[in-house]
Amino acid sequence: MQVVHVIRSCDPRGGGPIEAIRQLARTCGGDWRFPVVCTDPPDAPWIPRLELEIVAAGPARGRYAYAPRLRAELTRMISGAEAVVIHGLWLYPNHLAARLCRSAAVPYLVYVHGMLDPAFRRLFPLRHAAKTVSWRLFDRRMLERAAAVLFTCEEERRLAPRSLGPFRARTEIVPYTVGEPPGQAEEQRNLFYRRFPRCRRQRLVLFLSRLHPKKGCDLLIRAFARAMADDNRFHLVMAGPGAEEWVGTLRRLADTLRIQSRITWTGMLTGDIKWGAFHSAEVFVLPSHQENYGIAVVEALACSVPVLITDRVNIWREIQTDGAGLVCRDTVDSLADVLRQWMSLTEEDRVAYRSAAHRCYATRFDSRAAAGRFQDVVNASIVRG
Repeated sequence: MQVVHVIRSCDPRGGGPIEAIRQLARTCGGDWRFPVVCTDPPDAPWIPRLELEIVAAGPARGRYAYAPRLRAELTRMISGAEAVVIHGLWLYPNHLAARLCRSAAVPYLVYVHGMLDPAFRRLFPLRHAAKTVSWRLFDRRMLERAAAVLFTCEEERRLAPRSLGPFRARTEIVPYTVGEPPGQAEEQRNLFYRRFPRCRRQRLVLFLSRLHPKKGCDLLIRAFARAMADDNRFHLVMAGPGAEEWVGTLRRLADTLRIQSRITWTGMLTGDIKWGAFHSAEVFVLPSHQENYGIAVVEALACSVPVLITDRVNIWREIQTDGAGLVCRDTVDSLADVLRQWMSLTEEDRVAYRSAAHRCYATRFDSRAAAGRFQDVVNASIVRG
């Protein structure tokens, strides 16, 4: 079974979708193959490290990600595929893949990846206006002709029609595949401490994601300063890649609030040292203004780390129902309140949260169940033709 994935870029710094593809390929195995077509340049340094069959048809040009070589490569790959999964909206690779699939009578599925969240209208009004044009010209039709439109959770599906208007399509809930942490936790924890010795013997509050305005990084720094500045036991870890200008803004904010010495900036973490950061953390925080799923949230749960998230992270209801963490609004005041609430917990309370965190992962986000759900939806789409 060959299922071709089409994505703008395989760069791991871009967020969760490419990691979800990697985990899906690793979990399914067997007769399932998942070649990836992207518009990265063929010599992109991350391609050999991803352990995937990747056709890099770039480099892409401009915001629309036009790539002259893409049509030929997509035509070749689609001709040998039972189905195609298109990751995202708005871009040339997505629109072209949908047209070529229709011409070849190959069913295609579209993973929306949160791009129809109405929060973007508030967060990025100019970009939203441009996407309104694309929606009317291309994207609504692309979804309505798809064999299935995939959402990662029920909240994401519920919000989608509120963004650019309703559409008629077969929709399915297919969570991202997020695997159990590999390796030995104690060895990974020690690796992290050797790399970042300031974190040893501290109660770590971990942020691990892209450093991007959408992620609420500035809210976290302000809330940490407000709630935890007077308790030297707590230390904030800001882990992840980000644009130099935005990271500079965050560092200056920490200086202004006089908590720079209470923060460790790690840059992007991968492999054992990333898992070491999770295993070293007392609590994980993702104060996003918009998040369709939150792979790092699920990774934290898999490591038995409770999570503090906003109600803009679309799996917040599951977290709250299972007692796997605390939920707040995407404001400094609300986040500071839940940080104080966390500080007030007893050791017995924190142990209970850790148990609930892993139980939440096992019952709702298990990688084998997610991969099986993906396979079922693809098989059904092929049968429908």
